[in-house]
Parts: sequence; C-alpha cells; structure tokens
Amino acid sequence: MTSARKILVTSALPYANGSLHLGHLLETIQTDIWVRFQKAREQHCIYVCADDTHGTAIMLKAEQLGVTPEQLIADVRREHEQDFQGFLIGFDQYYSTHSEENRHYSELIYQRVHDLSLIKTRAITQAFDPEKNLFLADRYIKGSCPKCKAEDQYGDNCEACGATYAPMDMINPVSVISGATPIAKESEHYFFDLPACADFLKQWTRAGHLQEEVANKMAEWLDAGLQPWDISRDAPYFGFEIPNAPGKFFYVWLDAPIGYMASFQHFCDKNNIDFQEYWKQDSSTELYHFIGKDIINFHALFWPALLHNSGFRTPTQIFAHGFLTVDGKKMSKSRGTFIRAQSYLKHLQPEYLRYYFAAKLGDGVDDIDLNLSDFVQRVNADLVGKLVNIASRCAGFITKAGGTLSSHLDAPELWQRTVDSSARIAALYEKRQFGHAMREIMALADEANQYINDKAPWVLAKEGHLFAALDVCSMGLNLFRVLMIYLQPVLPATAQKAAAFLHDDLTWSDNIQPLLNHSISAFEPMMQRVDSKQIDAMLAEETPAVAIPTKQEKPSKKNTAIANDDSIAPTIEFNDFAKIDLRVAKIIDAQHVEGADKLLQLTLDIGNEQRNVFAGIKSAYQPEQLVGRLTVMIANLAPRKMKFGMSEGMVIAAGPGGQDIFLLTPDSGAQVGMRIK
Repeated sequence: MTSARKILVTSALPYANGSLHLGHLLETIQTDIWVRFQKAREQHCIYVCADDTHGTAIMLKAEQLGVTPEQLIADVRREHEQDFQGFLIGFDQYYSTHSEENRHYSELIYQRVHDLSLIKTRAITQAFDPEKNLFLADRYIKGSCPKCKAEDQYGDNCEACGATYAPMDMINPVSVISGATPIAKESEHYFFDLPACADFLKQWTRAGHLQEEVANKMAEWLDAGLQPWDISRDAPYFGFEIPNAPGKFFYVWLDAPIGYMASFQHFCDKNNIDFQEYWKQDSSTELYHFIGKDIINFHALFWPALLHNSGFRTPTQIFAHGFLTVDGKKMSKSRGTFIRAQSYLKHLQPEYLRYYFAAKLGDGVDDIDLNLSDFVQRVNADLVGKLVNIASRCAGFITKAGGTLSSHLDAPELWQRTVDSSARIAALYEKRQFGHAMREIMALADEANQYINDKAPWVLAKEGHLFAALDVCSMGLNLFRVLMIYLQPVLPATAQKAAAFLHDDLTWSDNIQPLLNHSISAFEPMMQRVDSKQIDAMLAEETPAVAIPTKQEKPSKKNTAIANDDSIAPTIEFNDFAKIDLRVAKIIDAQHVEGADKLLQLTLDIGNEQRNVFAGIKSAYQPEQLVGRLTVMIANLAPRKMKFGMSEGMVIAAGPGGQDIFLLTPDSGAQVGMRIK
C-alpha cells in the first residue's frame, strides 16, 4: 500500500463583523466534503481556517456596539464556530488572524520581501474625515454622481449611470461615519512591488495551480500590466503595526491569507507537527485553498508572489467556486433571499443542505443556485425516498428473523457492480466533481431499490418463504452499507447512525467486503422528509414582514382559472403534482373589479389566515351570490402582481365555462382550511 499523502487544506476566512450566511456555507461544505473524502481514504489531511479580524470595519463596528474590537471578534468567533459545528464542518483548527502567530509571520514575510527591495513607498491623496480624524475608504463616502447627478451614491461608482470616479469628484460628498464633509489629505503608503513579480506569475499561473478559466483571467490581468499592491493603512486602524513605521498598519489583505499559516502553526504547536515540512519552499506536501471567485486576484497573484519571495512554498492548487444564488436571485435581505446559517439550522437539518450543494457542485467556477422547491423535492426523493428507504424497508425482516444477516449474497453480480463503482466515485470526489458523484451514487440506489421491488420480500414472507425474504433484505442492507460508505463525506451524521445500526465502521477500502452472518441493531429512523412549511418558517424569520414568493414560471394565457381548450395539457410527474397545496376556502367577501370584464376580487378564509384572490368567474356569479360559499384554492401558489392588485393564490372551479362554473356549497361537508390530498 502506498504511503498516505500529507495534505493541508484551507477555506477563505469569514470576516468577523457579522453572521455567517449560506454563501459562506457553500464554500466550507465544499471544502469539508473534500477533506472528509481524503480522510475516509486514509490520507493525512489537515483542515484549518480562522476568522478574518482586522480592518477599519471591525474598528467602527466595535465602536458602534460600545465594545472593544477584541471583544467583538471574540463574540463573533464563538458564533461562527457554533454555526460551522451546526453544519458538521470538521475543522482540525479554527483560529483568529488576531494572534501572535499571525503577527510573527506577517512581520517575518514583510521583512523578507523588504530585504529584497520589494517594498516601495509613495505619497497618495485620499478623502479624510476631519471630525473622525480618519482616512475614508470609498464605501464610507456618499454624495451625488458628478456625471448624472444621482443622489445617495457611494464614493467609487454610480449605481444609476454606471460611472466611476474619485470620491472627491462627487457633488456634496459626505462621510457616512460622522456626516462631515471629507477633505483631500496626503499620506505615505507602503506598496508591495507586484510588477517586479510578473515573470514569476506568468509561469506560475500557467503551471496547473489554477482552474483553466481562472488562469485565463489572470493572463488578461498580467498582459494588461500589474500595479503595485497597497499593503498599508494609517492609524487609527485595528490590526498589526508595520515594523519601524509608527502609525502605519498592515492592510487586512496582507495578514488575512497569512492567517492560514498562523492557524496551522497553532495546530502544529498543539500536535507536535513540523510546520516547516508543510511550508518550506521545496515541500513535498500538498497545499490547497478553496475560495470564492471574487477573491481570486488576491490568492492567484499577490499571495503566491508574497510566498515565493519570502522563502515559503506556494499552493499546490487553488480551487475557486462561483457565487450562491437563491431561487435564481442574488442573496438579498429585501428580496427575502438572504439566509443566515442560524436561521437555516433552526428549521432544517444540515445534511439536507450538504447533500443539495454536493449535488450541484462541480470543479468549475459556475454560480450555484439554491432553488428552494427543487431543494425540497431532491432531498425527499434522493435521501429519504431512495437512500434511507433501502434500510427502512429491509431492516424489519432481519430483526424479526433474529437480527443477523444471511451468510451469502443473494445477488452477487449486483453487489460486484456496486463495489466496482468505488474507484470511479473516488476519482470524482478527488476532482471535486461532487454533482457527478452524487448522480452515480443515486443510480446505484435506484438499482438497489429496483432489486428489492423485483424480489418483493414482503410477498415472500407472506407466502412463507422466510429464508428467501431474509436473503433479499440482507442483500439490500449490504447495498445500503456501500452507499453510505460512498456518501459519508457528504452525510457524516447519517453515516454515524448507519454505522451504529450496522455494527460496522464503514471503512472505504479498495476492496469492500460484504457483511455476512453479521448481527445488526434494530432500525431507527435516520432522516425525516422536508416539509415546505419548514422553508416558509426559515424565510419568515429572515424577512418577517415580507411575503416571499417562490420562483415560478410565468403562466401562459391558457393557464388560467378557466380554459376553454379541451386538449390535454402536457403530462407532469407525480412529484410535481404533490407540490400543490389544495385547501378548502370560504368566500367571506366578493367584489367587482373595476375595469375587468372577467374577474371578481375574493377574500378567502382558509382557516388560519385570509387571502386576496382574483378569479375569472364573473360570467357565472354575482358577488353577492358567492359570500358564504366554499371553494378550493391552490394555497401555495406564489403571489402574483396583477394590474388590479396582488393575487395570493388561485381558485379551482369545474365546468365548461360561461355560466356553468361550479363551486362547493356550504353544506358539502368540507371544512374550511382542510387540505385536499
């Protein structure tokens, strides 16, 4: 057997001025799955991360809260660590950039590049708040655009016309911190001479360390010419002071990536590991950074140049991923698509999201969409309907027969096909093609379920063929075990439950052997179905005053409450129909709609709330005829903005149309709010 690889893995450092959201979790879940896979394959893999704690924003946030920056970052770190634990992120070390280890390496690296004459100084002019006595970043200045005169724009670009400009070119610029009018002030800044590293970077970025699309983007920047990198900020600033430069501090983007090294050093000190073995320039170990595509310039240009010129090794590879959207939209508090980690964990199991992200992730930098309807369907269909269903439908027969699996395999060819997939699935994990791996695993789950359906052990048992039923169910549980071995990097908590149930450690070996004549425990439920109400509750917590419509196709003109077309619509799957929430509703008010020929405005009582719905039933009813009658409505149809107002559902009626449109009568026996199944 070959010796284990030595691998160090990091993910980007979350900033310590706010809560984690699902965008952060996309990255750490992706990283954690890859790390857990490496550990399952018995590689020596270490995963470190930290809170990014320095900068003006931290200083101002602490001042706003009336605490010290140290207290703020300590509180945020506790919250971040709790959230990461909630999502089963298995850091070997989670640390802070505000540490003595980080100060040491920041000063050491700075001194080494300074000795190579790669640190330059020059005076620059910036906006300055005379009341706060603070240089202002662009985001701390607002005013009117000098091009289109649009008001309330930030100090670097106009959202109205797209113009870019210097903050002091704005009309009536104002400091958002104090309200004072900024003045232009000159200050000496320190720069890392990135242009001097261009030849090295042209070679390094094309040497297989980056994804191809990222390497191509870096080539564009290199061809355009690099600029010196500003690495200093003036006091007051929360961070590390630059040696021999009073009042000058390292810009947060210098010491943040060095935080990877500092966190690992802290881990090494606690575990008697040689730091230099991993970070020396000729190291044979592997170093991987998982990051978002928005910070690739720091990691693919500045960071390797800084490491190379300070005597440390550069990353083996940098893996960039895309942004997270929710229901096709950017995460936004106003749109109800900004979801904090804490809100998710209050209502949903972490492994639901881990699996959904895994099913979507590839090895590229494409954006990932969290479609909430698809999320519910995929989790319920794949994890509950396919995976756990294998164990739940087979375990009872084994328990009744004494709790011991058969001494032979009922379907050796199916077994071999399943275990022969090990190398292919492992290769997909290694290449971060998680979505492809999940499809392979679920195809195997389909085969296992089809085998059980074809053999029908419940029929065999009913007909008295108990040993045959035992053989089939033993085979089913052996297949379930292999699937859980493959899925344990994605579903670590469920894998633990499966290991306890099967009395097995779920080792992912190169030659997986079946469990024969092997005792198991009684089966206990491993995973529950997701209810769309859990999604609603999560979204309501983030935006309690806003109704959150789910993504939905715009209906065609034929897709109305009443269609005069007798043709059959295209077929749909049962799972599509099962998403529809049909409720009995009582019409408590009905009104004509001014300017509408076919619509009536209905106020519907569905038991726990009232809804406003526009229905095209005017040809059959006068408003006064409808009050007190019952109807059926689609209660989970996304609200739709119409010319006459917001319609919060759809009324279901029967009949050929015209005057023949039929609703329920009050004495039909239906109860208001009752769900129709």
